[in-house]
Parts: sequence; C-alpha cells; structure tokens
Amino acid sequence: MSSTTQAARPPGTGFLDRENTVAKAGFNRWLIPPCALAIHLCIGMAYGFSVFWLPLSRAIGVSQAVACEGMTLGSALFTTTCDWRVSDLLWMYTLFFVVLGASAAIWGGWLERAGPRKAGLVAALCWCGGMVISALGIYVHQLWLMWLGSGIIGGVGLGLGYISPVSTLIKWFPDRRGMATGMAIMGFGGGAMIGSPLADMLMRHFATAQGVGVWQTFLVLAAGYFVFMVAGALGYRVPPENWRPAGWTPPAATGNRMIATGDVHLKDAHKTPQFWLIWTVLLLNVTASIGLIGVASPMLQEIFGGRLIGADGVAFLNFTPEQRTAAAAVGAGFVGLVSLFNIGGRFFWASFSDKVGRKTMYAVILALGIALYAALIPFAASSRLLFVFVASFCVIASMYGGGFATVPAYLADVFGTKFVGAIHGRLLTAWSLAGIFGGLITGNIRDARIASGVPREAVYQPIFFTMAALLAVGFVANLLVRPVAEKWQMRQEAKGGAKPKLATVSSTAAASVGGDYGIGRGGVSGPAVIAWLAVGLPLLWGVYITLMKATALF
Repeated sequence: MSSTTQAARPPGTGFLDRENTVAKAGFNRWLIPPCALAIHLCIGMAYGFSVFWLPLSRAIGVSQAVACEGMTLGSALFTTTCDWRVSDLLWMYTLFFVVLGASAAIWGGWLERAGPRKAGLVAALCWCGGMVISALGIYVHQLWLMWLGSGIIGGVGLGLGYISPVSTLIKWFPDRRGMATGMAIMGFGGGAMIGSPLADMLMRHFATAQGVGVWQTFLVLAAGYFVFMVAGALGYRVPPENWRPAGWTPPAATGNRMIATGDVHLKDAHKTPQFWLIWTVLLLNVTASIGLIGVASPMLQEIFGGRLIGADGVAFLNFTPEQRTAAAAVGAGFVGLVSLFNIGGRFFWASFSDKVGRKTMYAVILALGIALYAALIPFAASSRLLFVFVASFCVIASMYGGGFATVPAYLADVFGTKFVGAIHGRLLTAWSLAGIFGGLITGNIRDARIASGVPREAVYQPIFFTMAALLAVGFVANLLVRPVAEKWQMRQEAKGGAKPKLATVSSTAAASVGGDYGIGRGGVSGPAVIAWLAVGLPLLWGVYITLMKATALF
C-alpha cells in the first residue's frame, strides 16, 4: 500500500484521537455498521431491564418478598432489610432515557471533536462500569447505588453510545443515509431481544436458596458487553475530508431542495425553526407510541380477556390463577412481536426514506398512525378482532422505531453533515420528554377510567384518540419543515478556516483514483463477513427466541 494514498497523521496525536481514526486507502466502509451494531446491541439492553424487576423485588426474601409497611420511595433508597417494590425499580427507566437525552445534548459537541472511537470507549466504560456499580448495589442492597450506577452513569453511556456512530455512518454512506443509520439504530431496539433471554438464563444459573442471582448476572453481562463495545469502538474509522463513494453524485446536484447545500453550525442549529419542528415531530411520534407499548401486555389481556386463551366471554377480572398465567404468556408473546416490529421498522422505514425523502416518509408514518389510532385500532378493540388489533400495533411499533432511525438522516439533509452528531444529541431531549409524557398520558387516563368504573375492555379508547390527535399535530409540524435559510449556512471560507485539518489526501492519490481516494470499496470481504457474523448471529438468536414466544398468540 503506497504511503501517498494514506491519510496524513498529524504528529503528536494519541491513539484515541479523531485524527488517528481516519481511514487508509483500501478501507471497506461496510466494516462500520457492525461496529455501530456492536455498541447498540449492548446498550439496547436498557429496554430489557424489566426482566430484573420481579427477581429484585424479592432479593432479600428470595422465595417471597419481604414487604415493609409504610415504606416510601425515599426510605426504599437506603433500606437494607426490606425488599424493593417494582414501582421503586421502575424509576430506572425514567433515569435511563432522561440521562440519555441530557448526556447526548451536553456532550454531542465534544463527540464531534473527539471522534467516535474515544466516545465509544467512554460509552463502554460508563455503561459497563454502571452495571458493575449496580451489581454492588444489589449485593449490599442499596437502591441508590443502582440508580447511580445503571441509571446515571449508565445513562451517560447510553447517550454517548447511541449517538457515537450517527455522524460517522452518515459520512460513510452519503448515498444511503437512511439505511446506514437504520442499521445501527436497529441494534438499540434489538438489544433487549438478546439481553433479556440471556439475563433470564444467567439468573436461573446463579439462583440459589440464598439469592436470586441478579448481581452475578450483572457482572457477567457487564464483562461481555465491555468486550463487544470496545471491539466496536476500536473498529470505528472516519473518512477523509471531501471523501465520496466512487461514481456517486451528491443529492444537492439533483435539485432536491430539502437536501442542504451547506452546513449549519452547532451553535446556530437550535436557532432555526427547522430544528424545533423536527424536535416536535420526534416528541409527538414517540409520545404517541411509547406509553402504549409500555403497557402492551396488560392492554391486550384487558381488552380481549378470555378470547386470548379460548375462554370467550370471560372478562379479565374474572380470570382464575391458571387463566392469568396463560394470558400472561400470550401477553408476553405480544410484547415480543411488538419488539420485533420495532426493530424491523428501524431498517425498513429508514431505507424507505432513501427512496422517497425524509419529509415524505414522516408524512406517511404520521398519517398512517392517525388512521390506525383514530379508526382501525378502536374498531378492532370494540369488535374483538384480535388479528387486526395485533397487526395494527405491530405497524405502530414499526413506525415508532422508524421515526428514531430516520431522524439522523433528516437532520443531515436539513443541517448538513458536519455537526449532525451533536445536533442529533440535542434533538434527543425530545425522547427524554416523550418518555415522561407518554407514560403520564397513558397511565393517568387508564387509572382515571378504571377508578370511574369503566369496564377494562373499554378503558383504552380515549387513549387511542388522544394519540391520534398528537400525531395530527406532528403531521402539521412535519409539513412546515422547509430548507434552512442561507443566513444560517456556514460560508465556504469560514467553514474551511474554522475546522481543523483532520485528514488530507495527496493530490497524486486524488488524481489517480478520483473522489473516493480508494476508500470505501470492498463490499463482501473476509473481515466484513467476520464482523457481520459477530453481530448478526446473536441478533438472529434473539429473533428466534422472540418468535418462539410470539407463537403463544396463535
């Protein structure tokens, strides 16, 4: 390999610095998505932490929870003699996604400067180190240590790990922005599919008459996740400045007005109406899904009752213990199926956006969501059409995931690619708020309806209509997105003067191989096949386990 075709390395830079992650000639860009998946499949276990709640609720009693009358959330944080309630443990979810959004917003700019390798390693240390601290918290029975470990420190790892590949993938795949980010963010949705059954197996292995096996499971998962996340972080590379795939023409040249012709600086992005319109779209799309997905299992059981288990006419509240167990298995299958469509939707809708454009894709999923929530889902629920109801929610879950996966490409189209990772980090504050609003809307309406004596099968109808209204507002916000005004776009000379010279390619090399500098080619190669197998086999195992659970529905 000729030294003239390699990206220059500025003297005095460290191994983790962005300058030392610039790809050399001959590098295969298809090695980057497996690196992103390796990190996202690990941090995606945040969605699967519910597998720990019931065992942890009897961490002291083991076979039966040791309940203490009058225990408050404050006293639960420090008690060593009472078992935690599930409601105490559920705060971990809130911490996960609030800290994820906050850390992505705070350190997104640093990530762009430091590069994905350093950010990925910090994410690994925070996520896995947080699990180790949580294991200690379980061992000494201190809930505040769990909140600190996985909730706060782990939440920082979630934020950095989530956004670390976004800017890199968009720069490597300018011709397939949606597909590239969809592949990576698909891993975040798939993490629970692998982690939950694996954690269940580990807890069964470590469980004894004296303990439920959770702290040991945390340590094993932390070690395994650390290996995968470090491998992914070290595998990251960034393309040289001005790199483009061979034979590819930038979209701006095609006359697509929604594709930015320049970059908007991080400090200016939030000053534009486009940022807040897309922020609103993400907020409302997530809010309209996350609350109902969170109660998917009880919702199905309450609406369809005995129909789920071949006992038509038996209401949910009249189930025998055996019927409750059977219905819970069906509900778990529904949750697994929803999870699978959440993952598949991240790749499908993001890839679809490459064909029709990001704005059109969001218009489609928001309009389809309005139709499902306002008409088809209420009709299926009142008419007890189980297949239609399940299929409708699978589509809703796919659009929930698709909205997450497509928004980085939407931002790159509107604001350019230079600061897209940091801008995406700030936009994720919408996710943090949606996680709170979705649960509050669903929970408050559900509780109020139950308290007023409404039959369980009719409890959810107002929630469906509320979600349709939220999506309608999101639809209008998306329609209002226009190209960013030229005043916000960085001038070419300013852009060139402000940025550090991260990578250069010799003029001889550029002239001899064209705009791609001999980088990004390769497609199917030995290292790429090995990398894809390393992340693909665990993901396929998770899909298999999920499908086996989903068979209970049928």
